[in-house]
Amino acid sequence: MSGGWAGSTRRAELPPDWYTRIRPFVLTRDQYRCQWFENGTRCARPANQVDHIGDRDDHRPENLQALCEDCHARKSSRQGNEARWAVRMTRPPERHPGLL
Repeated sequence: MSGGWAGSTRRAELPPDWYTRIRPFVLTRDQYRCQWFENGTRCARPANQVDHIGDRDDHRPENLQALCEDCHARKSSRQGNEARWAVRMTRPPERHPGLL
């Protein structure tokens, strides 16, 4: 494994027909064009990635979109940063007053 898959278990979590049926279907449906929409503009560059719009375990076509490599990397980076900040911003539990 190389690149973004290095050290990841995500590939093993995908359904067995991801590469033979699901991924090709989404890329064809979206005409191999990036579907990323930001600031009122669609990217529309050539797409070679299939991304989960919402739940990463929902592999239905309506939860999947074709993205170009750059937009997919930006989206994944944002999601990772949001997850890290959510953990940092979690307040530690208050100690019981009798234990202070």
